[in-house]
Amino acid sequence: MTSSLGLGLSTAMQAQEPHYSDALFSVGLIADCQYHKDPGEGVRKYAASPAKLQQCVDHFNTLPLEYVVHLGDFIDRDFESFQVVVPIYQQLTMPQYHVLGNHDFSVADSLKNQVQATLGLTSRYYDLARKGWRFVILDGNDISLNAHPEGDPQYLASLAYHQQAGNPPKWNGAIGEAQLAWLRGVLEGADRAGENVAVYCHFPVFPADSIHNLWNAEEIVAVLDDHSCVKAYINGHNHSGNYAKKDGIHYFNLKGMVDTDKTSYAIMHFYDDRLVVQGYGREQGRTMMIE
Repeated sequence: MTSSLGLGLSTAMQAQEPHYSDALFSVGLIADCQYHKDPGEGVRKYAASPAKLQQCVDHFNTLPLEYVVHLGDFIDRDFESFQVVVPIYQQLTMPQYHVLGNHDFSVADSLKNQVQATLGLTSRYYDLARKGWRFVILDGNDISLNAHPEGDPQYLASLAYHQQAGNPPKWNGAIGEAQLAWLRGVLEGADRAGENVAVYCHFPVFPADSIHNLWNAEEIVAVLDDHSCVKAYINGHNHSGNYAKKDGIHYFNLKGMVDTDKTSYAIMHFYDDRLVVQGYGREQGRTMMIE
């Protein structure tokens, strides 16, 4: 039975693909579902996102995936938008995770503190282990003009940080000192344990991109460079997608699901020596060798 979105691969064909038996494990990746009831203008098809997400979930449920992660901007705006897409995502039959994006906080100030729980998160940043890999989920809204109510001490501190940084785009953010200390500790532990590490964040950090990157992107890259365990940094936010490699680390930016009439998501297969991206819709496939 072929997908109604024209992906062109049957469930039977998917099950026969070698990756699922040869790889250590496989995970599902989605970025920027970004639902809102507004039909949208230009390339952004906000109102079409639930149908695309449902098709993606149905597809993932036919596959032996270790887990699925959405890389931020689950909604475009308005808290009630969560009521439409959260139940669809919860239909996944494997563990499911979220990364927090800037648009996830495009809700009334009085509701910003409910976003984390609504997405089923007990912490805004966290890590998990799978078969020799450590996955680190970062919160790029730590320092943010989106994630904190106006007048809140965290908002005021973020405003001062933003000004000191030269007033970069307000839709990005930065990772604060407490989270950076936590990140260093997790990476040091992974180094000692001989684990490989993949980092998930909504915002890119490399290559240089003044429109999309975290305000302290260079600081984050320097931390990652200090640890040989880090093999990949995977993000959304830049809906056009991107890819670069630096010092043995693959920086992979998924394309946004919202920016297409078709769909956009991926499955990543983890091997001892490589990461294989299987793209669907507008997402492209690629192989990234592990050094």
